[in-house]
Amino acid sequence: MATIGVVGLGAMGSRIAGRLADAGNELVVWNRDASKAEPLVERGAVAAESPAEAARRTEAVIVMVADPAALAEVTEGAEGVVAGLGRHATLIQMSTVSAEATERLAAQLPAGALLDSPVLGSVSEVEGGTLKVFVGGEPAAVERWSPVLSTLGTVLHVGPVGAGTAAKLVANTTLVGIVGVLGEALAVGEILGLPRDQTFEVLGVTALADQADRRRPAVESGEYPQRFALRLARKDADLILEAAAEKGGELRVIEAARDWLADAEVAGLGEADYSAVLGRILSSQEASSDK
Repeated sequence: MATIGVVGLGAMGSRIAGRLADAGNELVVWNRDASKAEPLVERGAVAAESPAEAARRTEAVIVMVADPAALAEVTEGAEGVVAGLGRHATLIQMSTVSAEATERLAAQLPAGALLDSPVLGSVSEVEGGTLKVFVGGEPAAVERWSPVLSTLGTVLHVGPVGAGTAAKLVANTTLVGIVGVLGEALAVGEILGLPRDQTFEVLGVTALADQADRRRPAVESGEYPQRFALRLARKDADLILEAAAEKGGELRVIEAARDWLADAEVAGLGEADYSAVLGRILSSQEASSDK
């Protein structure tokens, strides 16, 4: 067991902290909205006054925040994690951010002090300990912290620092692309007059069968309970496109899928599950047919 800090107690960070506590680790936690730390404090965690204090009091500190700007906010400056990190401590960065943000963080730390460790999965996966943890870092640091990370799910060491970020963006490329393709496949059925039951039956014998079956109740009910916020999926799509553009790459499918997510966000669906883009795609076709 270890003394672990967790900085960022949103939907994922709070559950990561809870799972680590259940495994017997001692926790020091921090969140910008201090009230989010209270349930963990009631379970025995210590609330830090700053990210730096959370790092100062622990052997490793996990950071799980929304985006590159939030990462810089909690890691940099006199009150940031980097300022408080002890000589032999490790910063485990689990947020989905850009390659540039990861490089910027790594440049502020000694070799071996950073594990670049974003995760694939959402609330139910972290609660069940079935996340996929993409770890970039030096082998010694990966070996040291794999037992703790294994509490959260399957640890995949994908290379040096930076490889974890790259792996997560690859994984989320499939997430963004598949939901866009599924939405447009359903829209083709609508446009050509195929009853929706038959459209789902057809999709059931395609490569999208599992996704179609999984998303069908939400499409039919119009209810999309949040597992992964649509605004975060749009943010990830932007990160993917920016990363590709910086290297001269062109991702036309993901650009189109990002545009659908952005359209849904503008329509007020940013806090719904990202799969709410399916309803937005279908409603857009219905609106077009009414003109």
